[in-house]
Amino acid sequence: MMQENQKTALKRTLVGKVVSNKMEKTVTVLIERKVKHPLYGKFVVVSKKYHAHDETNALNEGDTVEITETRPVSKTKAWTVTKLIAKAEII
Repeated sequence: MMQENQKTALKRTLVGKVVSNKMEKTVTVLIERKVKHPLYGKFVVVSKKYHAHDETNALNEGDTVEITETRPVSKTKAWTVTKLIAKAEII
């Protein structure tokens, strides 16, 4: 049983694609989700970009990654890359 003053922090995790790795130790991850339109009922793709911390600087554009919410690292960065799901296919 937990004490009353302890809280379990449930961290949000998202899966998306790396669209930019031009910054040092930072990648931009594009998250796309399908939302049903309230009036017409059609599913619409809604996308949002997040800056995520990449300590190893090893990720490239096109990689699919999982990011987790953390404490703010900088002004725009409050997510960390937790794992690489799939490498980008080189054509």
